[in-house]
Amino acid sequence: MKQYVELRNHPFELSKFRFRLLISIGFVLILFAILYARFYYLQIVQQEHYHTLAEANRISILPLVPNRGLILDRNGKPLAQNYSAYTLEIIPKKIKDLDATLDELATVIDITPTDRQRFKKLLKESKRFKSLPIRGRLTDAEIAAFATNRYRFPGIEIKARVFRQYPEKEIVSHVVGYISRINDQDLEQLELNRELPNYRGSQHIGKIGLEQSYERQLHGTIGFEEVETDAAGRSIRVLSRTPPTPGNNLILSLDLGLQQAAEKAFGERRGALVALDPNNGEVLAFVSKPGYDNNLFIGGIDQENWKLLNNSIDRPLNNRALRGVYPPGSTFKPFMALAALELGKRTPEYSMSDPGYFSLPGSAHRFRDWKPGGHGRVDLHKSIVVSCDTYYYSLANDLGIDNIHSFIGQFGLGRKTGIDVEGEASGLLPSSAWKMNQYKQKWFAGDTISVAIGQGYNLTTPLQLAFATMIIANNGKAYQPRFVKQIQNSQTGEIENIPPNLLYTVNLKPKNLEVVKNALVDVTRPGGTAARASANAAYTFAGKTGTSQVVAIKQGEKYNEKTINERHRDHAMFIAYAPAENPQIALAILVENTGTGGSTAAPIARQVFDYYLLGEMPETTVALLDEPGEDHVHDHL
Repeated sequence: MKQYVELRNHPFELSKFRFRLLISIGFVLILFAILYARFYYLQIVQQEHYHTLAEANRISILPLVPNRGLILDRNGKPLAQNYSAYTLEIIPKKIKDLDATLDELATVIDITPTDRQRFKKLLKESKRFKSLPIRGRLTDAEIAAFATNRYRFPGIEIKARVFRQYPEKEIVSHVVGYISRINDQDLEQLELNRELPNYRGSQHIGKIGLEQSYERQLHGTIGFEEVETDAAGRSIRVLSRTPPTPGNNLILSLDLGLQQAAEKAFGERRGALVALDPNNGEVLAFVSKPGYDNNLFIGGIDQENWKLLNNSIDRPLNNRALRGVYPPGSTFKPFMALAALELGKRTPEYSMSDPGYFSLPGSAHRFRDWKPGGHGRVDLHKSIVVSCDTYYYSLANDLGIDNIHSFIGQFGLGRKTGIDVEGEASGLLPSSAWKMNQYKQKWFAGDTISVAIGQGYNLTTPLQLAFATMIIANNGKAYQPRFVKQIQNSQTGEIENIPPNLLYTVNLKPKNLEVVKNALVDVTRPGGTAARASANAAYTFAGKTGTSQVVAIKQGEKYNEKTINERHRDHAMFIAYAPAENPQIALAILVENTGTGGSTAAPIARQVFDYYLLGEMPETTVALLDEPGEDHVHDHL
């Protein structure tokens, strides 16, 4: 039997083993070197970075929302104020089944269908918010009930919030405006203006009115709180605190008592009133009827109330004083009279025979006066006192539309006044260039005739009429209208006065101005169109009535308000200032669909003057007066 002898090269194998061992040791050493380098990088090089991250897990930076500044009237009465309350808020990203959670939550706290609708509306509009309210103004019992069951509702918590309140509601809603939830559009605008960091934690922003226009002054500056938290995210202690700076307070020139007097004088009528101090442009009263409860918008208005407001035939959301545009009617005539005197087209002594109509040369068409048969012999003074249309038809034809536009434009009609609140309408003071640009048509002489008595293309806002009246009252000075009189530092109480802004001065000859002003005084005396409204007044006031046409009446027909739909009846207009010798208040009034300025608007002005000058609050809504000399003009149009 053969035996095999295994031949092995031990030195070679030993050498090979040693080589492999060295390779393995080298590989292990390389791995340890990499691991060591990584440890060194993380613990030495990046030590500060990871220490910061660790601290961030332990420390939370919470924004502290500043208290919003107050809005006060000139006597310190609050028009917008704050109060504290508890709200129930949901963090949507922490809720898996929102509807099921709301159903379960409703077993603990009353959650109405309206609450759900409002919450879901906010959820759609505010996707970038961490926390959204489902219920506000919780009672102590509701707070206790939720606290007992809090473990059942992760992602839902009770928070203390500062809320806005408007104690006067409808009376100043169109002046103050309101705040409401910040939506995505607001966020984009804040980002564009680089103001977004100052709104961390803020949930509301001014939407309209003074709340919007003075948002930067009212909002304040955000603060921060550094809070140590445990693993569950619960606060353990406050490490540091930078308090927020509350917003500044706005002190308005508005007189709340005067505002209330005007509201009471209007009663349930629709319309607007703007009263200015002719010595500085301060807004004393600013009424738009009807108003609305601006408290409804703070937390997001529900659908039912929104439909009631938005679909109302009375349009309570429409700021008539600021944005409503109306033909000025015969309130336009004093400015036409000034144009006639200043441009040399008429003298105070010039008079004409008024047969009750006017015809353009070569035309058989008659533009009729409001008074059948006319007013007899009429000079400039009488034309204002009795509101003679025929006088102004003739005057307009002599002046021409472009002279009317350039001269009367100085009184602010047809352009924005620059009042310190957004949304003002510009109105329209027509010219031949405007018509060509707008309609690609030349201007006709008949167009000018209608403009002469404040009709045709003429459109003004009540604010513009008050502004123009102020210029007459103070002998040509055009002050910028403004609501805010002072800005008060809410921390120090220091007050910054806002000085009057004299925009320009209309260069008027004193003798011409005196002629027109004397006629305006006589409008309120026996024989004038506002005589009954001023009867037995303890002061003298000047004014001009007007009737603003709503719908055209066919040629030859007579206006009869009893046969016309109430919404199609004429608007009553009145401009006035008092006392006539030393004007302290100038105003413009519009009363919708009530007929004549002397019978409706002038009596409201009387009540407002009585309160402001004598301190007498109207006891009841002013009655409709039957003025004998009023200016209904339809059948010529």
